[in-house]
Amino acid sequence: MNIFGVGLPEVAVIAGLVLIIFGPKRLPELGRTLGKTLKGLQSASTEFEREIKNAMSEEQSLNEDSSSDIEN
Repeated sequence: MNIFGVGLPEVAVIAGLVLIIFGPKRLPELGRTLGKTLKGLQSASTEFEREIKNAMSEEQSLNEDSSSDIEN
């Protein structure tokens, strides 16, 4: 498992530090917050990708329309 260049041992150390710093009572709250944040980032990324694809297809259709006008 290699996430962003961080392997399993590093993830275990980070998780241990988080557990020590925040304690077991706040850990579920931090997990929920992290999950919501990742979900928001994922939906924003999907929306951004959709907008880029729409812009590219619009530009492509405009280019095809202008090239057909030049041919006529």
